[in-house]
Amino acid sequence: RRDLLEILEDRHGRASTIITSQLPVDTWHEVIGDPTLADAILDRLVHNAHRLELAGESMRKRNAKTITLDEQPKR
Repeated sequence: RRDLLEILEDRHGRASTIITSQLPVDTWHEVIGDPTLADAILDRLVHNAHRLELAGESMRKRNAKTITLDEQPKR
């Protein structure tokens, strides 16, 4: 939490930061754990952010349905 906040503070207003997550933003407070740090982190991330929320089935799941056991790569 503190490391992430430090990185975001260093970059805030000076550089772009890309964050990817499978968790919805409204659950981040709970995941981050500390309400004060969560507020600070989200304040730096969410304001002036461009958010792309994807919907639909996972490509991994979709592709797994079409591959048979014979087609799976050998390890």
